[in-house]
Amino acid sequence: MPKPDRDDYTEEDINNAWVEQAPVLNSTVTLAEYDPGWPALFDREAKRIRGILGERALVLEHVGSTSVPGLCAKPIIDIMLIVADSDDEDAYVPQLEAAGYKLVIREPEWEKHRSFKGPDTNINLHVYSPDNGQTERYRLFRERLIAHEDERKLYEVKKRELASRTWKYIQHYADAKTEVIDEIIERARAARLEALSSAESAGTQYDGFARLYAAHAETSSTNAHYDRPAIVELAGDVAGKRVLDVGSAAGHLSALLAAKGADVLGVDASAGMVAVAREKFGDDAKFETADVSRPMSFLDDGSIDVITASLVLHYLKEWAPALAEFRRVLKPGGLLVFSVHHPGEDWRWFEKQNYFQLELLEDEFPAGQKVRFYRRPLSWTFGAVRDAGFAVDRLVEPMPDEAIAESDPRWYAKLRTQPRFLYFRTVRES
Repeated sequence: MPKPDRDDYTEEDINNAWVEQAPVLNSTVTLAEYDPGWPALFDREAKRIRGILGERALVLEHVGSTSVPGLCAKPIIDIMLIVADSDDEDAYVPQLEAAGYKLVIREPEWEKHRSFKGPDTNINLHVYSPDNGQTERYRLFRERLIAHEDERKLYEVKKRELASRTWKYIQHYADAKTEVIDEIIERARAARLEALSSAESAGTQYDGFARLYAAHAETSSTNAHYDRPAIVELAGDVAGKRVLDVGSAAGHLSALLAAKGADVLGVDASAGMVAVAREKFGDDAKFETADVSRPMSFLDDGSIDVITASLVLHYLKEWAPALAEFRRVLKPGGLLVFSVHHPGEDWRWFEKQNYFQLELLEDEFPAGQKVRFYRRPLSWTFGAVRDAGFAVDRLVEPMPDEAIAESDPRWYAKLRTQPRFLYFRTVRES
């Protein structure tokens, strides 16, 4: 896919990116009509790659034109593979090469990108790290073309027109498509913002900056000295208990609970976050990618003692599906401990007129990274929890750790005088 964050490739750029001599096209581009067999070719490759890399293959997806039914394409299967760190070639390149894959492109300064050709099928295997900026683009573009015939036709007309020209390198043809691709992606982003209501959509916001957020959350006063201590205190004695940490992010809370003797499974909708958590705390807890607004088929009824959900539920417009699933997997009398943005603070900070409105907001955290979440009145939260079969045992507006009185006096003073987050300990009723 053309790259939105850099100029078109020069001949020098192309030759520098290729491990060996860059292939010269000096011709038009051959496009094939859509082949219903392309998804099966992807499935075969994905199965083979997972067999080679195991859990090191964090994400494997069919992307590009061959992933869009009805769209003409170069008959080459584009595959996106995400590993923990694509710059760490020793962790995956020798294994893939031993199975016949060939590393052909290395771009460490652009998204840590690598690309392989396959042993017996014409593929482009694109390898990235979890915090890359391309995953969102691949997904938005693919799903937009699948869902909107007018967009698919617009792109196809442009592809056919450009393919009829003569190009020295295939990358020049790809660069020429950037403008129309960017236009389609921007419309997809706008539509997604309007429709944002699921845990999966919320979680995947963080894929593009997972490592940045992980570094922020590790030392941030609001996370490390305010939120996590409050959740751990409300969870109580977890020794010997099975804990489901929902929205586990980079795994810091999961690790704290594990250190107190819990058997912890952390789940997050962001594959990027899960990759970071496995890397940092994989010896302490298990981590899986999951959308908690959908059935968690990997968990049995009544198999969990405690669920923690730190600063995650405000990403959901509707709570009923997630709370119903929490109730299903919790044992009778089990605890659901969660934190959300304080409704009074969101109302004040964003200068809203109507406190009682359920509303989608956009903010930046860490600085420069846009995320979207919902604000709602306190009565809405109590109603959702009650209707789902939970009784509120404790409602807490905590104070920060005294440890930051000297190390971060500004946030210490702010957290002692202004509401930030709100904490609930609820009990699953029989």
